[in-house]
Amino acid sequence: MRVAVFSTKAYDRRFLDRANAGGDHVLDYFEARLDATTAALAAGYRAVCVFVNDRLDAATLGILAAGGARAIALRCAGYNNVDLAEAERLGITVVRVPAYSPEAVAEFTVGLLLALDRNIPRAWSRVRENNFALDGLMGRNLSSRTVGVVGTGRIGALVARSLRLGFGCRVLASDVAQDTGLVAIGVEYVSRDALLRQADIVTLHCPLTPDTRYLIDAAAIAAARDGLTIVNTSRGALIDTAALIEGLKSRKIGGVALDVYEQEADLFFEDLSNEIVQDDVFQRLLTFPNVLITGHQAFLTEEALSAIAQTTLASLSQIEAGQVPANQVTPELVRPSP
Repeated sequence: MRVAVFSTKAYDRRFLDRANAGGDHVLDYFEARLDATTAALAAGYRAVCVFVNDRLDAATLGILAAGGARAIALRCAGYNNVDLAEAERLGITVVRVPAYSPEAVAEFTVGLLLALDRNIPRAWSRVRENNFALDGLMGRNLSSRTVGVVGTGRIGALVARSLRLGFGCRVLASDVAQDTGLVAIGVEYVSRDALLRQADIVTLHCPLTPDTRYLIDAAAIAAARDGLTIVNTSRGALIDTAALIEGLKSRKIGGVALDVYEQEADLFFEDLSNEIVQDDVFQRLLTFPNVLITGHQAFLTEEALSAIAQTTLASLSQIEAGQVPANQVTPELVRPSP
């Protein structure tokens, strides 16, 4: 199958080429993001391969379909950037990588929490300037804290297990389905509202749907414990950034660690060190000493990239063979439950 691969970096090419060593597919790489202005590049391709910040709205999908595309392969688990109903109407099959390496994201989540809680980035910067003073670096033990895990799929379950067994935290969880293995080790399932009221730390591991958009908003922050710490390695729009900033200014929120951001498409995965960043909201976030932000790198391990490439190409091979891929995404996944 001839595939146009968008939003590619050197690491994408490396792992996709390795997974395609047998030459089953013809992969042409484009650094550009896919949207309505770049979709014409995919004319004549049977499939496109995209990432989290590519925009596959109705306009883009129409151009792709007119150019002959019949498959979209997402190199990620999320699919909120695709108009699934329109893709289905146009006869375009959409596949994703639902579980490339949950360990990669779970480990990074815990790493972010520890780095934020123990002021590791600030300490590192001081030492490089020969400043070994400890003032302002006071942290807190995790073992005495209550952590709320929103979403206990593969990633959230690993985070909950690590914090419960590894650090001895009290762990609350919220999900539509309970993980009996987590219950067996003492994780307590509660409603989302109860979790937000009781937790000292909240870490987000749910997909972005109409029901979860702005899960953390002004009302949730107001109802939370004073000094709440928030960690998000899932999707940026789970958090209302304006409300987050107000919570930081009022000190209702005690710390924030983010690997995702609602408007990240114009920022992340690019070197903007010589540019003037126009996003005033993001720049305001960076001014807080208790905010730690990374550029959507939680997935970035060799194991994860290898799994992403292999699963993506295997799904395209299934489509080419006329089979229904196990990782196909349909509009039913985002329709509200009755």
